[in-house]
Amino acid sequence: MAGAEDLKLLGMWASPYVLRAKLALSLKGLNYEYVEEDLKNKSELLLKSNPVHNKVPVLIHNGKAVCESTVIVQYIDEAFAGTGLSLLPSDPYERALARFWAAYIDDKLLPAWTKSSRGKTEEERAEGKEQSAVTVENLEGALRECSKGKPFFGGDNPGYVDVILGGLLGWVRASEELYGIKPFDPAMAPLLAAWAERFGALEAVHPVIPEVNRLVELAKMMQAMLAAEAAGAGN
Repeated sequence: MAGAEDLKLLGMWASPYVLRAKLALSLKGLNYEYVEEDLKNKSELLLKSNPVHNKVPVLIHNGKAVCESTVIVQYIDEAFAGTGLSLLPSDPYERALARFWAAYIDDKLLPAWTKSSRGKTEEERAEGKEQSAVTVENLEGALRECSKGKPFFGGDNPGYVDVILGGLLGWVRASEELYGIKPFDPAMAPLLAAWAERFGALEAVHPVIPEVNRLVELAKMMQAMLAAEAAGAGN
């Protein structure tokens, strides 16, 4: 791992947004200090570093804080240009395309997945599943277009979109056990299914992704807490 500069990442182990930052740092081969935050008792450092949202991830580079996962990934790539992989393409059009699909993942894919698994009614969950199918189909086309037949969105090597989507991999794997949902069904999205296996197996990626069992346990605990709160509110 490279980098003698002062790099610190404030995060929470199960957060897909924090995972994006971890993936970018790992793919760039950078050394950093990781600080696990208790989101029920946030540290003064977190509150000071991200006073607007008080959320993780926060990257602190030589005392300066950078917030929001997509911004952090782009910052890492630019601040450490020439170190490790280049995550964003050098061509302006391809760079714009990568940013477009990264935004699509956050603006369209994530809300649809959330609705499909955690919608309040059966109708809402069914609507979420329909929306998920459309977004996955569009991402399948994006992978075909961006990769040009190569292994990753970034081509021969993983790039910006791979990192943004890759941040969700732990929960993608956990969702099948939790909800019986396979987000990247090989029958419907063979390119994305193969991509998920390929990306997740990378030496710089595999050790960083949270264990599925831990994610499932956390999700079940949170579901139980929400059910208990709902029951208490109904009394």
